[in-house]
Amino acid sequence: MRAKRLKKILICAAICLFAAYLAAVNFLLSAALVPSFMRRLDAFQSISDASFATQVQTDSLTANASAQNALTDQWYAYVVHENQTVTTGDGYVLDAEIFEPYPAEDSGRAQELSHTWVLLLHGYTGWKQDMYPYACWYSRQGCHCVVPDLRAQGASEGDFIGMGATDRYDCLLWLDRILELDPQAKIIIHGQSMGAATALMMSGLPQLTSGQYPVRAIISDAAYTDAYSMFTDKAAEWFHVPPALFVPAAAVCLKLRGGYWLYSASAIEAVKKSNIPTLFIHGTEDKIIDVTSCTRLYDAAACKKKILIVPGAGHCQASQADPNLYFQTIRDFTGL
Repeated sequence: MRAKRLKKILICAAICLFAAYLAAVNFLLSAALVPSFMRRLDAFQSISDASFATQVQTDSLTANASAQNALTDQWYAYVVHENQTVTTGDGYVLDAEIFEPYPAEDSGRAQELSHTWVLLLHGYTGWKQDMYPYACWYSRQGCHCVVPDLRAQGASEGDFIGMGATDRYDCLLWLDRILELDPQAKIIIHGQSMGAATALMMSGLPQLTSGQYPVRAIISDAAYTDAYSMFTDKAAEWFHVPPALFVPAAAVCLKLRGGYWLYSASAIEAVKKSNIPTLFIHGTEDKIIDVTSCTRLYDAAACKKKILIVPGAGHCQASQADPNLYFQTIRDFTGL
């Protein structure tokens, strides 16, 4: 009788431990990828604070960032723009702002006829406004700009942040919208961090490698190699859990709850299939995504490619650390 009772106790304990483990795994998953849950935990703020603490802080970098923001504010006050939405196959409404070229003529509001379009993609826990300084620069070169909120971020609907896995397909909808607005469009995709990884994942899709979409160049600024590795690194750094114990189970739960595999969100596998000219940019002082991610992506890419490593730049700070080098390299690479 004692043996049977002990067996029952052990089984109950095992079930309770397993239930607690699953609860912890789902808590980790929600704290990292479910915006509504993240807001209740103040995880957005915690992640933002942790990220800011790793950034390079110098007088020149701060001055360059302030100058960019001031120019962006001035541009935003006068540029013609409108809000548009698209709906994904699984029913989420995604939001974007579309900007016209500016300035076109001395009047300041007349629009220059241009068939160059830029799709600008923000990073993890970001929103479209993060990319407005880049939209400002492209718009002033005579380009149209489409700046979306990625799934589950900003004004776009969604249950889980996509880490590029779902975003690469969502962004095809914005390419479709561009071609609806301008059948002669030539498209540049420029992303930062998760947005850069998304752009690279798009580059390996059959729709792009076949030439179905007229994408002329990709600008990848501070991309990670793959979402699984990124999630593993940040689980330890931000949530202080042993990745080997939690991340594989979290990946399974994400597939069941969110519908996608972290393993499938691989920029490095995508660039091996890409034939789209790609500029890889990274800062030497990036503490969020190590600069070796950029060199690995560059080495793996099968397309025409160029790499720009910016000394003294932290995560997504390359344009602030050396704006002249950053934008001149983009201009030379894209032919703008």
